[in-house]
Amino acid sequence: MGNTLPNNINELQKGLLNKKFSAVEIVEKYLARIRSYDKKLNAFITVTDELAYEQAKRTDKLIRGLSNRVIKQYPLLGVVVAHKDLFLTKGIRTTAASSVLRDYVPAYSATVVERLEKAGAIIIGKLNCDAWAHGSSGENSDFGATKNPWNSEYVPGGSSSGSGVSVAAGMALVATGTDTCGSIRLPANYCGVVGLKPTYGSVSRYGVVAMASSLDSIGHMARTVEDGEKVYGITKGEDGKDATLKNSSYPKLQTSKKITLGVVREFFGDGLDGEVKKNIEGVIEFYKKQDIEIVEVSLPSSKYGISVYYIIQPAEVSSNLARYDGVRYGNSRSMFGDEAKRRIMLGNYVLSAGYWDAYYLKAMKVRSVIINEVNEVFEKVDALIAPVAPTPPFRLGERTDDPLKMYLTDIYAAVANLSGIPSLAVPSGFSKKGLPLGFQLMGQRFSEPLLFKLGKLYQKETDWHLKQPDL
Repeated sequence: MGNTLPNNINELQKGLLNKKFSAVEIVEKYLARIRSYDKKLNAFITVTDELAYEQAKRTDKLIRGLSNRVIKQYPLLGVVVAHKDLFLTKGIRTTAASSVLRDYVPAYSATVVERLEKAGAIIIGKLNCDAWAHGSSGENSDFGATKNPWNSEYVPGGSSSGSGVSVAAGMALVATGTDTCGSIRLPANYCGVVGLKPTYGSVSRYGVVAMASSLDSIGHMARTVEDGEKVYGITKGEDGKDATLKNSSYPKLQTSKKITLGVVREFFGDGLDGEVKKNIEGVIEFYKKQDIEIVEVSLPSSKYGISVYYIIQPAEVSSNLARYDGVRYGNSRSMFGDEAKRRIMLGNYVLSAGYWDAYYLKAMKVRSVIINEVNEVFEKVDALIAPVAPTPPFRLGERTDDPLKMYLTDIYAAVANLSGIPSLAVPSGFSKKGLPLGFQLMGQRFSEPLLFKLGKLYQKETDWHLKQPDL
């Protein structure tokens, strides 16, 4: 196998079936990279080397026993996966990157974890993130900040920081994540990988530490759109444990119909960095050449999206974090970090007597307006293209003393979470400083097949996703 690792799931599984390498050898390679680079990058909180070897040995036995039939039975056979440390993993420490849960070991696994294991995936560890998923940069972890693999002086994006870093740095082939307001798309964008925030209600939240329950979406990151599509095929669907789930009949793509891609006027105004804008304009030109119709559209209330989000989200955070009382499990509430305390206080304030009507109720009404505008836009276009973040990755520490400036990192992410629609982040180049740039595609609810089609079309003709950081 040499010093290289497979770039995608197909390449990995062909190598396994053709005996070019074994699953045990693959795991050894990933563990070697973790040992070599994670001290610098801090992507992992827990490395499950014993479990990974055990699952790899089982994989090699399955290949010997079932031969070519094994992939049909185990579609993710041999795929090395790392989980954001919000995902409960039976018998494996789950911390939410907070000292409150520093030593917590759950008695059961999240639905997504179980489904990936059942499909043949190999768990290699638990990933660093902003504590309780509170953050846009990966700097709020009680286990230390995660570093961008392209330049360790810059942030990797958050809150799923370790997920983006582990895939970009070749320490896992796939990584799970959660997206409450760009927390998958931001690190995917800043690390140069693919990130999927699926339709709210398509992937189970069961067994995932909750942040803001009406906004949390459970997704993942991968090197290619095709890999992301395969993983989504395993994780989606009802499980009998999450009441928001729906087994939707995904619309069949009409090959004869011309696809219409909307450019949201409000997303390309003041505040958008010139390099980011120029990069996305290049992507738009690419789609024009693919005979995709480009239409300018408007979401006038989207300018209120980030304000609405930062009222609804702290309100739900204050409720969800109330369960961590240090009595049944976990440590004392005194171990909550500054960002968690800030959001608890904001949430209690907007829900308190005299302020509920003025803030929370008003925010929910504006959310309904945003949802209606999104629905109306999708009567005119099939999908939307937009920036993921207003700027390229910024330096570590640059925004830690200015929470408002940090919160504005999420400004283009809020609409998808507030309206529950899917969004796919795709890498599309690099800044002058050599840091990744990308774009997001958004579609109406349960339109993931269309987003995958558009993403694969772009990656088929470009090679940004194949580039790897020089570690």
